[in-house]
Amino acid sequence: MSSAPRKSRQFPETTSERLLQAAASEFNEQGCGGTDTNKIARRAGFAPQTFYRWFQDKVEIFVKTYERWQREEFSAIGKLLAENASDIRLAQAIVAHHKAWLVFRRSLRQLSVENDVVRAARARARLGQIAYLKTINPNNLGRDDAALAAILLQTERLADALAEGEFRDMGLNKKAGEEALARLIHDLRSP
Repeated sequence: MSSAPRKSRQFPETTSERLLQAAASEFNEQGCGGTDTNKIARRAGFAPQTFYRWFQDKVEIFVKTYERWQREEFSAIGKLLAENASDIRLAQAIVAHHKAWLVFRRSLRQLSVENDVVRAARARARLGQIAYLKTINPNNLGRDDAALAAILLQTERLADALAEGEFRDMGLNKKAGEEALARLIHDLRSP
């Protein structure tokens, strides 16, 4: 669970991929409000106008960054599931992924409230997560999507709280939060 997108060593990067990697780094360091398309283009090694040949605006590349973030999380979870990792290990990995992308996640939460495009993208992503939950446990097929969404939202909020250090802020041991997150994960995995 790295904090920045990985560069492929096998194939040369495309312009859009370089821009996306630069955007991910900018969003995770400066937040969406602290960056602009010029910074993204320059960080990728291009003139500012190059950005608009590949992306409509900052919101579009933010959504693409979110999609990438989610694929990375799915990949990490999938590997742990293949290893039959414990619920607590899965919880810790999810929190680590959220923590590695802390500033980006803050922007995501804020933009989900303020921007209809980001809000719609987040809703689509969550529906995709529900579909994924059904693939990892056939018992989830019989569950109502709303019931799965409730567990998913609890999991997401608790992972963000742990990543942000909210337990520490209250003078509480984060272990209780990790254990609660592990129980939510167990509920999604158990027969």
